[in-house]
Formats: sequence, structure tokens, C-alpha cells
Amino acid sequence: MNRVDSALKAQPRELPGTLVAVCGILVVVGIGCFVAGLATDAPTAWRAFHVNWLFTTSLSLGALTLASALVIIGARWAGPIRHVAEGLAAWVPIGFLLAIVGIGGREAVFSNWIHGAPPGKAGWLNPTRVYATDLAILAVLALLTLAFLRASFRPSLGGAAESAPRAKGLFARWTAGWRGDALERAESERRLRLLAPINCLAYAFLFAVVVFDQVMSLSPTWYSTIFGWYVCWGGFLSAVAATALASVLLGATTPGWKAEITTARMHDLGKMIFAFSVFWMYLFFSQYNVIWYGNLPEETQFFELRLGSQFLQDTWNVEWRRFDEPYVKLSMAAWAGCWWIPFWVLLGQAPKKTPAILGGVSAAVLLGFWLERNALVWPSLVPADGGAWLGPIQLGIAGGFLGAYLLVFLFFSRVFPTLPLPERR
Repeated sequence: MNRVDSALKAQPRELPGTLVAVCGILVVVGIGCFVAGLATDAPTAWRAFHVNWLFTTSLSLGALTLASALVIIGARWAGPIRHVAEGLAAWVPIGFLLAIVGIGGREAVFSNWIHGAPPGKAGWLNPTRVYATDLAILAVLALLTLAFLRASFRPSLGGAAESAPRAKGLFARWTAGWRGDALERAESERRLRLLAPINCLAYAFLFAVVVFDQVMSLSPTWYSTIFGWYVCWGGFLSAVAATALASVLLGATTPGWKAEITTARMHDLGKMIFAFSVFWMYLFFSQYNVIWYGNLPEETQFFELRLGSQFLQDTWNVEWRRFDEPYVKLSMAAWAGCWWIPFWVLLGQAPKKTPAILGGVSAAVLLGFWLERNALVWPSLVPADGGAWLGPIQLGIAGGFLGAYLLVFLFFSRVFPTLPLPERR
């Protein structure tokens, strides 16, 4: 069996001990806070779990969609950046398993309809239908993710099982029936071109159904036909931001990456964040504007709970006291991270090409979308308490999810090759 070129060969590296330890501590703290929350305030613990499951799952599926989009358009500029997005997508199967765990919180999460859906919606809003549909969709998305990752990395794994310090069994399974470097590379490109559009369509149409069930149904008398795509696009934009942040950090800390995270690549990532944040705001305003001028109670309730009465007036007269209404400050902070900061800071070329600025904006976008996911869930369940989303239990669970997500990314990126993809001839 011929070995693959050194630039494409899997070269597993040791995990960074300090960072792994920090992530491990976060996971332990998160589990401890979740268990303590179940003992003292179970609804709060399950709702915090739901928010962070939504954030990490949509981010990882957005990363899979980003990697697939790069394959579809034949993006030569991306180089190893596609591998970064694939590493972020490795969480998708974990998200499926955590969705099964989340069944235990159905009473807390679906409290507004689980004991009686609104008239005409009982056939759709019932736990059996919701979990059967959503778990089936998430299982399909997890299988598509594994198939895409295997197709992408298989050509790099030839002969790696013998020398790998870890994951020998995985390497052996993913290289079973090896047919030689040239054939494996050709087959990889064929499979990726087949799977990439399927992944994008599955994210847009299948995960949108999960969003309708797991988020929009929390306000069972409110509806928006574009809500699923609005949330999906937020996951995609957060994935672009996470990819940019990870790339900047890799370029600053990891040998071999500094030469790969070029000014041109940072500029392209910055342009994506800038443009996609504008489109995210467009989707948000498309919902808000129609509901505002329609001014129907069954439609305006969703925005009034989050933006307050200030944004539902007939005329725009700023009254600062209205910003003290529940969840308005949370929504404004999310708005700042998701749109204001990336739009105004990345407006020129120089900020997009500056690692510290691009990384800082990417971090702000990720924080903004975590806040936005909180703003999507908590007001529907605890409408009168604008501070229900924030507390030691909620923050501890969020830290546990963060630690677990980083551990998966670290393991994946250190085990699989992180060097540039081959140039197309």
C-alpha cells in the first residue's frame, strides 16, 4: 500500500495538557451544576440544558454546512480552514445523544403545551410526535456528518493506524478496504461532491423542523414561516465566527499554522462574517416588520416578550423606561453581538485582516448568539422574570457544554490531519 503524501498524511499530535485540564474541569463543573439544579430547581436546570444544546447543535451543524458549501463551490482559498469547520462539526453525533438526554426535561421545556396543546395543534404538538420526528432527523444528520467526515479524511489516513498514538481502531475502520492513494482521493472527491449538497439541504429543511418543534413551539400560539431558517442561519453565522476564531488562535499558537492563516484568508473570513451578519439581520427584520405593521396579538407576543413595548409602538419615541422591561437588555446585548459589532467593526478592509480584531469580533458574535439562544427560549417559559436565564446553575451548565465542545474539537483536530487540502489540478 502506497503512503499518502506528507502534506496529506494524518499526523496525530499530543493534546495540550493545560487546555484539556481546563476543559475537563468545566465539564465536571457543568455536570455538578446540572445535578445540583435537578435537586433544587429542575425546570431551570433543564431549560439551561436546552438552551446550550440548541446553541452547540446548531453551531456544529452550521459548521458542517460551511464545510459542505466550500466543497460545492470548489473554494481553493480555504485550504486547511475547511478542516477547522469539519472539526467543529464533529460535535453533531454528541448533539444527537444529548437530545436523547433532553427527553427527561420535556415537562420543563414544553410546559406551555405538554398537558394540552392549543386547539387544532394537538396532532402536531404532542411529545410522541415531537421526539419521534426530531430524534429521527438528528440521527440522519449525525450519520450524514460521519459520512462526510469519513469521506474527507479517509485519503489522509492510509498507513496511519500503525503509528497512531490513539484512535487506532477508528483509523483502521475508516481505511478498511484501502485501494491506493489515487483511487482513494478520487473516491473522496466524488463522495464529498455527492454529500455536500445533501448536507446543506438537510440543514435548511430538516433541522428547520427541529427548530419549529424545539423553539417556536415554546410559544405555541405564535408562529412565523421563516423562523426555522432564521435560527438555522444564526447557527451558520456562529459556525463561520467559530471557524474564524479557531483559525486565528491556531495561527498564533500552533506550529505550521501561522503560514496558513494568511492575510487573504482572514480577509475572506471577515467578509463572510460581515456579509452573513447583514443577512441574519435581514431575516430578523423580515419577521419583525411584517408582525409590527400587522399588529395582531397572536403575532406581536413573541417580540413584545423579547424587545419590549418600545419596538411595538405606532411611532418611534424613545422612552428609556421601556428598556427596563424583562429580557429587553438581554435582547439588545444579543443584537449587539450578532449584528452591531460585526457590521461596524468589520466595515473596512484593515479590521478583517487584523488577527486580534477578527478574533475579537468572532468571539463577540459567538457570545451574541449564545445570548440570542437564551432570548429565544427563556421569555417563552418564564415571561415575567428577565433574569431567569442568568444564575450559577445556568452559567455552570453553559461552562460544561463549552468544555465538552472544546474537548471534542481538540481531540478531533489533534488526531486527524490539519494540513492544507490539496490544490485542484
